Amino acid sequence: MKPIINKIVIQLEEIHKEIGHKIDPPSRKVTVAAVIKNPYAKQYIEDLEELFDLGSEIGGILAKKGVDALGIEPSSVVSYGKGAIVGLDGEIEHAAAILHPRFGKPVRAAVEKGDDIIPSTKKMGGPGSLLVMPITNKDSIWSFDHMDATEITIPDAPRSDEILIAVALADSGRPLARTK
Repeated sequence: MKPIINKIVIQLEEIHKEIGHKIDPPSRKVTVAAVIKNPYAKQYIEDLEELFDLGSEIGGILAKKGVDALGIEPSSVVSYGKGAIVGLDGEIEHAAAILHPRFGKPVRAAVEKGDDIIPSTKKMGGPGSLLVMPITNKDSIWSFDHMDATEITIPDAPRSDEILIAVALADSGRPLARTK
């Protein structure tokens, strides 16, 4: 199943100064979100296998766009996260089917490796809902200096028959990190 993409939003955050200290190079995170049509809106479908494949397709698209937005080599991505908001005519299981079985492999390919899980969150919501995603080090989930979060909201998404799916990537840990 090919995703029907209604919109892609790319949000790049650069932190240049924190509590009076210059951050050089800046700490950077990108969140890339796609708003797609939910093929199962208003339906109960027992076998969600097609959403597994949709997750694989959209995960690769979002991760590649994220690496490009950061303007770095894929191997320079150090942290990642993912999340989804399902519009109210769907169900939370639609997000799970997209985010979990096959989403990670193309994301890991886009960032060259990724030994640890991609932390995630999922929820139901309507237009303008806030998606807050955890971010952890792609190769060492217990790297405390890389434990962070990012958020995105899209004013007109997700509509009731849509799903907002997002990937977050970072090229550094938290600015001024010193928690060991």
